Amino acid sequence: MKDPDSTDVTFPEDILQHAEQGSSLWRDAWHRLCRNRLALAGLGILILLVLVALLTPWIAPYDYESQDLLLGATPPSRQHWMGTDIFGRDLLTRVMYGGRISLLVGFIATAVALVIGVTWGTLAGYLGGRTDAVMMRMVDILYALPFMIFIILLMVIFGRSLLLLFLAIGAVEWLTMARIVRGQVIGLRRQEFVEAAFSLGLSPLAIMVRHVLPNTLGPVIVYTTLTIPGVMLLEAFLSFLGLGIQPPQSSWGLLINHGVESMEEYPWLLIFPGLALAVTLFALNFLGDGLRDALDPRGSGD
Repeated sequence: MKDPDSTDVTFPEDILQHAEQGSSLWRDAWHRLCRNRLALAGLGILILLVLVALLTPWIAPYDYESQDLLLGATPPSRQHWMGTDIFGRDLLTRVMYGGRISLLVGFIATAVALVIGVTWGTLAGYLGGRTDAVMMRMVDILYALPFMIFIILLMVIFGRSLLLLFLAIGAVEWLTMARIVRGQVIGLRRQEFVEAAFSLGLSPLAIMVRHVLPNTLGPVIVYTTLTIPGVMLLEAFLSFLGLGIQPPQSSWGLLINHGVESMEEYPWLLIFPGLALAVTLFALNFLGDGLRDALDPRGSGD
């Protein structure tokens, strides 16, 4: 017999199915990111730029090294959408090839900084004590050194090569990453799940790799997206000084340097490479801000 005081509560099937499936931090973060239009626009622009960089040898309108000295520098036209430089080379083609170098420097140098910084910060934060003190004092000493002079010395002593540029920039961009990861690890190493893994007999290396590092991915991902623009700006500045990418290769920084030399006569040589670099930096910063809000809802007010 049915209890008259009881009430039947029914739920829609989609709610029940969602409750059965559950949710996760990454799924919730993705939903929050999808609500951020600027972050999605930045992600879309970044994907488009990467695709263009990968397909440049097949979609570039002209050959990279072809010159037309009789044509010289001409403003944008139907034949040359971004105009040509003083040697008659198509600027759109050079901007596309320059984007390959600039993005490559940004991603690889950031990866070098990521590996060094995450490793250093994890070891310092988990081991603690004197080891932490010594490792972080080394970071403080390196912070006090003038980074630009250090990079310039490396380029002058060991020569100007693309590989050395990756290593030199990555070697000075890992310090902040190490501090961020160290702070996260210090907060995680006394958590119950870490102590439970230690009581089960797992080695410190296994605990760091399996339990500590995965829980630091949120801040690491956010800072990585914000490091890439800084690395690209640093490469552009070095190329502007003549210490970065060397001809016949080109990057956006080198193209901007060439454009500044003739900006009064041929302004398009500065405008288009500058716009390409600016759009990329804005896209990465919008994406980084969106990821920060998505992975840390408390800070975004959700």
